[in-house]
Amino acid sequence: MDSASCSLEITVLSAEDLRLDGKSIKKDAFVVVKFDSLSSKSTKADHQGGSNPSWNQKLEMDMPMHSHFITLEVQCKIGSVNRVIGTAGVPVSDFLGGYTPLNYLHFLSYRLRDVRGEKNGIVNVSVKVKGVADYRRKYLPGYQPCSSSSLSSQPTWGIPIPKEEKNCHGGVVTGVPVWCASRA
Repeated sequence: MDSASCSLEITVLSAEDLRLDGKSIKKDAFVVVKFDSLSSKSTKADHQGGSNPSWNQKLEMDMPMHSHFITLEVQCKIGSVNRVIGTAGVPVSDFLGGYTPLNYLHFLSYRLRDVRGEKNGIVNVSVKVKGVADYRRKYLPGYQPCSSSSLSSQPTWGIPIPKEEKNCHGGVVTGVPVWCASRA
């Protein structure tokens, strides 16, 4: 993995209510996952799912640091031609950033739009960020890795707890502090 990228595990789960020219599709739907025109992978075609295909296929990909979106493009093979059923843009901020720990599994659903911009079904995916320490350190302000000695050697988000505290074995506190202004 390049230090200007992070490793993702994208599982393309299923889609719902897919149509082509107003008619439910019969078979052979698949999904192409892209970061840009040079970086893409696709699922195998679902030969039986019709307008509600199911893939449950994991795709391991390295996301370039400059990516702001992942494009999910559902296609259908008709004869010798692949036709685009619908496309969804997945913002990287939906699964990367904030206080989410490494290897956290995000389940996400997105509305598909056809080439005319009309609603055309839903695609369901899960995303797990596997390697992101260098990415977070370089591109997210205030990132400070800390790790729990007994749980993992991977850096995690949070505030380290000193082992000297009473009844504490070390670790990391995660959460967002909330302050309330007084009404004096």
